[in-house]
Amino acid sequence: MIEFAMHHAWLVPLLPAVAFVIIVFLTRPWPRLSSAVSIAFMLASFVTAALAAYGVFTDPHFKHHPLIYTVRWFGMQGLNIDVGIYLDPSSAMMIFMVSLVALLVQIYSTGYMKGDPGYSVFFSYLSLFAASMLGMVLSSNLLQMFVFWELVGLCSYLLIGFYSFKISAREAAKKAFITTRVADFGLLLGILAVQIIFGTLNFDELTQMAPNFENYTTAGMMTLIAVLLFIGPVGKSGQFPLHVWLPDAMEGPTPVSALIHAATMVVAGVYLVGRNMFLFAEVESALYLVAVTGAFTAFFAATIAVTQREIKRILAYSTVSQLGYMMLALGVGSLTASFFHLWTHAFFKALMFLAAGSVLHALHHKADVWEMGGLIKKMPITGWTFVIGGLAIAGIPPFAGFWSKDEILLAAYQSGHYFLFLLASITAFLTAFYMWRMIFLAFFGEEKPENHPHESPANMTVPLVVLAVLAAVGGLIGTPSTPLWQQWIYYGHPHHIEPNVIIMLSSIALAAAGIGLAYLLYVRDKEKTNAKDLARRFQPVYKLLYNKYYIDEMYQWFTRVVVDGSARITYLFDIYVVDGIVNGSAAITKGLGSVMRYFQTGKVQTYALVFYMAVLVITVVLAFTDASSSVLVMGGAE
Repeated sequence: MIEFAMHHAWLVPLLPAVAFVIIVFLTRPWPRLSSAVSIAFMLASFVTAALAAYGVFTDPHFKHHPLIYTVRWFGMQGLNIDVGIYLDPSSAMMIFMVSLVALLVQIYSTGYMKGDPGYSVFFSYLSLFAASMLGMVLSSNLLQMFVFWELVGLCSYLLIGFYSFKISAREAAKKAFITTRVADFGLLLGILAVQIIFGTLNFDELTQMAPNFENYTTAGMMTLIAVLLFIGPVGKSGQFPLHVWLPDAMEGPTPVSALIHAATMVVAGVYLVGRNMFLFAEVESALYLVAVTGAFTAFFAATIAVTQREIKRILAYSTVSQLGYMMLALGVGSLTASFFHLWTHAFFKALMFLAAGSVLHALHHKADVWEMGGLIKKMPITGWTFVIGGLAIAGIPPFAGFWSKDEILLAAYQSGHYFLFLLASITAFLTAFYMWRMIFLAFFGEEKPENHPHESPANMTVPLVVLAVLAAVGGLIGTPSTPLWQQWIYYGHPHHIEPNVIIMLSSIALAAAGIGLAYLLYVRDKEKTNAKDLARRFQPVYKLLYNKYYIDEMYQWFTRVVVDGSARITYLFDIYVVDGIVNGSAAITKGLGSVMRYFQTGKVQTYALVFYMAVLVITVVLAFTDASSSVLVMGGAE
């Protein structure tokens, strides 16, 4: 079975794709059957992925030799495109994680979406979403990856705007689609440049050619290629300044948010950079750009999350910040740390989004954490699983986030990027603070009498429990005592970063300080007077953070003034210059035609008259000309 799964890994994306087709064309009128088909095929995909991953991780051969099988899809002189599967430890880890989270999200959705008129359509979209992401992960070349990359973007558009009757949902879907399209244009240019320069898009061939890129191009062009390839992930993974779509993506149903933020859309960008690490590693300046972008995004988003009030929006900015961590790790050259955090983040972020959905389900979609309180008493499973997610993301040992976050901090420090290390450390403190601010406000403190919360049904709480277990123990495979992760997920030569006790203890201290400050401001101070006083005292700063640094307003200004203004100028140019030339030429032609039409009547009598008049005129002219000539001649003779 294991051998079969490894050599038939193409079934992993194909099975949910088949579920999509079945639901769309056969089972759409029967909602329960549609969800059953979606879950059954997703379960089969997960089992296949798990067996394939087990085979990869138990066979030392696959540490250095990926399993690749391809077929020729298109071929011509100078351009050959294959489609196929690229199975190595990184892709094996991803298909296991993506298929598992997608399966749990689908099970959860049977309770969350119950009674929704678009129930069947929703499950068809979830199936296509999972298939697209799994296909991207297993792609053997850049073009195949780009096709699935765009399918992931399409699915996010469909699911973010699922509640199309809401203007906000439609606008959020368009915002996500357009923002990522801007970034994808850069990615497409990078892919075209790779094909033109190296003559191939296959990962196995590029891996061999990239270290000797001087034989194909210059260092400057190599840098440009890396930067262009990075622009796509900047949009997809919500990095500054193209992060603006991600918080608005909360307009979609909460299971969609969990899938987008934990296992599909946003981690696609991190995976693309990691998969193309062989290109980035040859250009130090490009790697530094990735590191700086990631570190700044992590800090930037964390400061915004400190002031937000809606539970899903806080989680959204948390995702932006954690993705920045992953990019930082890639930028300092540690594929190990980046993918380790991607792995742990998938579990605790999916857990918290689904738990947030459970809260919204119980409170009839009341999202403001200041209007919650005491929920853990009425919703113990949701509450305590959320607490586990909060401990994991804050970096409290032995929960999963502690091990992966410390790996990133250690990689940044040991690579000599001390300022980026400091920025990441401050972000760790902010993460613990804003996450536990949300937890204390929503789940602890006094209950609000107007709320009537209740625990969610089993089909929603069971996935929470599974994810809580993974958030608690999922990082143990990468501890200093069991460095299994470092032995398998790496770029270049296998290595193991020795633990740094000082960094480890300082990381724990920062996390504990963040949680402690949140406790003092939002639990011990029952009236929240200190928190409110701080907000008033630093009103300009609070307002700046609450309004997200006015980045959205800047984009709106740019659109209104620059884009619309240039459109007005080009409109006037088109009307008065382009159309003036065209219409003027037409007017001249029309005028000449109006004159000439009197000479082209089509009547024989008119033509005969004109002919007669012409002959008469010519005769008269010749007569006078001859007479004049005779006079001149005679005068000359005398």
